[in-house]
Amino acid sequence: MSIRQWPLEDRPREKLLARGPKALTDAELLAIFLRVGRKGVSAKQMAQELIDYFGGLGPLLKADQKVFCAAKGLGQAKFCQLQATLELTRRYLDEQLRTEDIFTSPEKVMDYLAIQMRDNHREVFAVMLLDTRHRLIELLELFFGTINSASVHPREVAKVALEKNASSVIVAHNHPSGSAEPSRADILITKRLKSALEIIDVKLLDHFVIGKGEIVSLAAMGKL
Repeated sequence: MSIRQWPLEDRPREKLLARGPKALTDAELLAIFLRVGRKGVSAKQMAQELIDYFGGLGPLLKADQKVFCAAKGLGQAKFCQLQATLELTRRYLDEQLRTEDIFTSPEKVMDYLAIQMRDNHREVFAVMLLDTRHRLIELLELFFGTINSASVHPREVAKVALEKNASSVIVAHNHPSGSAEPSRADILITKRLKSALEIIDVKLLDHFVIGKGEIVSLAAMGKL
């Protein structure tokens, strides 16, 4: 049965228009992006096959050109289209955070960090530098590899905060293992950073730990 023969409410585009994008599954959203399937396979079926093949939506979106184009039904044109879509999303969120008080947009902050960091294959420690109105000046990735109290240097965070004239910062790092549960090292790093930044009158607003399916705020946990 072709997608045109499905009940109206089961067609991804019609479902999106009727109920909004949040009502769609990952496969339905990807099917809209793909637009068409292949012979004997609907766009939705093909979308689910691709999600299964890559092991999830995140790995599919993060795949490099060679791996992406090797999947059946994909190619260079789709890769370019996807990269353009992802970059538009990043730029949209970046623009919003540069013009809005971050405290009024916690969901956008989490969405922004998730897009930037969630699917990295190694740990990355980043700093969001904010102005006096808590708007984003710049996001900088400072440390890479295994993040622990020895590899994150508070003086480097303080240095870039001074260079960019930031009045406050938010720090974040990802857990490639998938769990967003803060470790003892994460809590120790947070305390060291807070103390170092207080010396130069820069406030540490939060430390986010980013897993595969969730983001944890140390400030919300009372660990700041």
